[in-house]
Amino acid sequence: MRYYAQIAQGYEELHREEQLSKLKLVLDRLQYQKTDKVLDVGCGTGLSTLLFSCPKFGVDPTFELLQQAKSRLPVAQGIAEQLPFKDNSFTIVICLTALHNFTDPQRALLEMKRVGTGRFAISILKRAKAFEQLMTLVSQTFKVKEMLEDPRDVILFCE
Repeated sequence: MRYYAQIAQGYEELHREEQLSKLKLVLDRLQYQKTDKVLDVGCGTGLSTLLFSCPKFGVDPTFELLQQAKSRLPVAQGIAEQLPFKDNSFTIVICLTALHNFTDPQRALLEMKRVGTGRFAISILKRAKAFEQLMTLVSQTFKVKEMLEDPRDVILFCE
C-alpha cells in the first residue's frame, strides 16, 4: 500500500476520469434510492461515491488517500479483510478496482457480504495477475446478476 501513499497527491489526476466513468455504469445499474446506505471498500480519495446522493461511507488502509476522502464522506482507516462495521449495515457495497490489492480477497469478499444486505458492485482489473481467480471468488461468494466490461475492468453486479 506504500505505492498509494506515494501517489496520493496526484491520485485523482491519474484516476478521476476512469473512476467516474465506472461509477456512472454502476449508478445506472444499482438504481439506488436516497434511503440507501453505501459502503465503498477501498475508497481511496472517495471518487467512487461522488455521484451518490445518499448516506455513504468509505474504508481504505491508506491514510494519505483518506485525508482527501474525508472532505467527501465519513471514512475509516482499515482493511477490507476486517471491516469495522456491524453485520447488515449497508444496503449497497461497492469495491471498484481494489480487490486485486487485498491480501486475502476471499476474506474481503466475505466481509463485504457480512456488512451488506444484498446489492454489491465489484470491479476486477482485467490485467490483474489473479484475474481469473478473483472472478471465481466473486462468483463463489455472491450470486452474479450482471456482468459489464469497461476498458480496464469487469464490473460484477451481485446479490
